[in-house]
Amino acid sequence: MMIRAYDEIIRMLKTETYSKLDSSTQILGVSTDSRNIAQGNLFIPLVGEHFDGHLFVEEAIHKGATAALWQLDHDNPPQNIPLIFVKDTLVALQELAKGYMKQIGARVIAITGSNGKTTTKDMVASILSTTFKVHKTDGNFNNQIGLPLTLLQMKEETQFAVLEMGMSGRNEIDLLSRLAEPEIAIITNIGDAHLLQLGSREEIAKAKLEILNGLKQKGGFVYPGDEPLLENMTDLGYELPASTKKIRFGKLGANDLYPTNIQMEKDGITFEINHSQHWNYYIPLIGKHNVMNAVAAIAVCKMIGTQEKEIQRGLKQLKVSSMRTQKMKSNSGFTIINDAYNSSPNALKATIEMLEELKGYRHKILVVGDMLELGEKEVELHREIGRLLDPQRIHHVFTYGSLAKEIGLESLNHYSPGNVKLFDNKEKLINELIHVVSQEDLILIKGSRGMKLEDVVHELKNR
Repeated sequence: MMIRAYDEIIRMLKTETYSKLDSSTQILGVSTDSRNIAQGNLFIPLVGEHFDGHLFVEEAIHKGATAALWQLDHDNPPQNIPLIFVKDTLVALQELAKGYMKQIGARVIAITGSNGKTTTKDMVASILSTTFKVHKTDGNFNNQIGLPLTLLQMKEETQFAVLEMGMSGRNEIDLLSRLAEPEIAIITNIGDAHLLQLGSREEIAKAKLEILNGLKQKGGFVYPGDEPLLENMTDLGYELPASTKKIRFGKLGANDLYPTNIQMEKDGITFEINHSQHWNYYIPLIGKHNVMNAVAAIAVCKMIGTQEKEIQRGLKQLKVSSMRTQKMKSNSGFTIINDAYNSSPNALKATIEMLEELKGYRHKILVVGDMLELGEKEVELHREIGRLLDPQRIHHVFTYGSLAKEIGLESLNHYSPGNVKLFDNKEKLINELIHVVSQEDLILIKGSRGMKLEDVVHELKNR
């Protein structure tokens, strides 16, 4: 984490207004949450629509913070507390992170996409960690607050920062890219998530392409070559400099990198890629869609010059973030796949394909929650999923939420009524699942973040 003397923090923030404090006093990292203050922190009170961190400055100091920022438009700053006055505390957080990153000199890999960005981030970080000191985004710290906090958590010796960049609208990734100034940018895919905010896949593509706005000169760009929207980026307002290195990945042979000889195993996948057919890669993940994430990660590491044996070793020892196709056994012996972190039409289709391919289970049960933020087409997008479900390959369908109900209702056109259950109450859903499931069965659980279906996972696993 950032460790700097008090006077160095003042210089980094370019402010001349601050309370007296011994200039050599060490600031040990930052915090924006007064509930989680560590000794020596700089407390940064952010201002939101429904909260104001300035109300907790004195509490933060009492809990061990050395100093705090204070926004100039806030009256009555507390007396006898070390304060650094800034025009905007959020902008100050971002400037502090950018300054710290430049001092360290870490090389930045930035990743965005409608699906797969967290898994791809984990893969890139795992490969690079075989050779370098790597820091990566933790959890969902991928927005205008989370990304600078991620940077400020880096150790001084960090050589690579692998950063996830999320968004819900235009100009958000632009800010993150200009803040991080990546050496290599990745777009995993262009999906349907955020249709509510952006209205079309074209607008989603433009929002994702903002990741190029901060790309370093002679940087690299890794993107899905099978995506028609990215065939001619000038149509979307982007003209890549001739000096930008590009690698297109995908399923089709026209791409620079594509997988071959994909073999599904019980707890993972082996595959080759066209450029390195004598190398066999293994990822400890299920679902063919994860092969595309791995190919994107391989493309990045090839750009950097990573050796094939290190790519192979990094993928094999991969540890992914929680709630992403996380396979586990319940106390009762049946298998659960926890994919409850988020959902969208493309992601859910890939998950269903994965579930259909899995073998060795008596019954396969799909538990699906609402897919949120899909805009005016949300009902039809849910019904489309219901039409895809095959009763010969997925035996039971359980839905949770008013939109997921549309999946269930549509599936009733080709499922027996007893094999489709619709719920708006989690406890009733859990009880029915426990009544239906047996030791040889598999339950896969997926829904948007707002549905919090991990509650169902925890209950099923532990009961």
